[in-house]
Amino acid sequence: MIIRRRLMAGVGILLATLATGLGSALPASAGETPTQASPKVELVLDVSGSMRTRDIDGQSRMSAAKQAFNEVLDAVPEQVQLGIRTLGADYPGDDRKVGCKDTKQLYPVGPLDRTEAKTAVATLAPTGWTPIGPALLGAADDLEGGDSTRRIVLISDGEDTCGPLDPCEVARDIAARGIHLVIDTLGLVPNAKIRQQLTCIAEATGGTYTAVQHTDELSGRVKQLVDRAAEPVVTPVATKGADSCTDAPELKPGLYTDREKFAEHRWYRVEVKPGQELRASVSVFADRAVNNDYGMLLRAVTTHGREIVRGSESGTGRTDAISSGLRYPKPEQDEDEQTPETVCLQVSNSFSAPASVKTAPGMPLELTVDVVDAPDEAADVAAFGLGHGWWLLGLLTLTGLIVGLLFGWISRWRIAVWRTR
Repeated sequence: MIIRRRLMAGVGILLATLATGLGSALPASAGETPTQASPKVELVLDVSGSMRTRDIDGQSRMSAAKQAFNEVLDAVPEQVQLGIRTLGADYPGDDRKVGCKDTKQLYPVGPLDRTEAKTAVATLAPTGWTPIGPALLGAADDLEGGDSTRRIVLISDGEDTCGPLDPCEVARDIAARGIHLVIDTLGLVPNAKIRQQLTCIAEATGGTYTAVQHTDELSGRVKQLVDRAAEPVVTPVATKGADSCTDAPELKPGLYTDREKFAEHRWYRVEVKPGQELRASVSVFADRAVNNDYGMLLRAVTTHGREIVRGSESGTGRTDAISSGLRYPKPEQDEDEQTPETVCLQVSNSFSAPASVKTAPGMPLELTVDVVDAPDEAADVAAFGLGHGWWLLGLLTLTGLIVGLLFGWISRWRIAVWRTR
């Protein structure tokens, strides 16, 4: 009996050893999550002579960029491999051929040594030309290899001075490689030509253009883009809103893109079950010159036209994106009444433009839809019905009645006291 137990124990140990060996030799099973490659980001900074100009918060553009870079380097997520490339940092002469080759990698893409990176940035001084095209090609080479997400963030205050190599064509060539590299651009000068070139570069790769005129705007936007590189990649789904809710496309949770003309209304539909909360946000990007005084509206409406809740935003100055959002928690119902509700989302804008500006195609629109379990104690006014209109009207009427009665009683009391005197 003892011999049999020892034999079985030995067989068990042998099987366990074989299983361990096979487990280490075989690839991970489908149920296991593979290790995700570290995302790569390269910041490309314009260090041309025009960066000496003092028009950002009372300091030079270069000083503002250095300050912003230091703040960004302190906030880079640990999993992000970050590098820095410059353009126009070394050659101060007039030889165009030499000046248009003036781009180099200041800090290699890899695990970040914050002190070393800050020291490298501190040595920069505005110097030469603006070879944006060659710098983008160099940055694309810096980010080669691996399957991780890759992003270039270009910060510049001027147009490329090294034609005929068009940086917009360079960006299209980079996109054509199929390496899923996104280029985001930030412009430090609100100039139409600069804006047009930087917008073209960004759009060629699915990136964004942002105009920044303050240090905090620059650091905040770069931080946002670096953080975005660390997030899972979400590919927007192209959709086309309708002129009415009846004909609107039904959207599932996700990220959608569309185009909306000036002063247009576009409709979409979302199914919301009892006990769920609809969360929606929309951004409209002014990719061309627009007049001052603009706004946008996002409404959640029932199929019968009754407004549930709304979100809106407006502005009176130069902007590149305007955003708004809303939340609608649908209350729980009896188990026999679990029919989903069709919520109509209306996106409207009040943008206008000079007669010389083309209105077609429409401005880019980005719509995010999410449906989650509603909170037990919702803080959104829509949970109490205040977004429905009638409830709010009734509440205001009751409040006005009470205030009116109190005011009338106090007035009569004061008159009575005055008469007795």
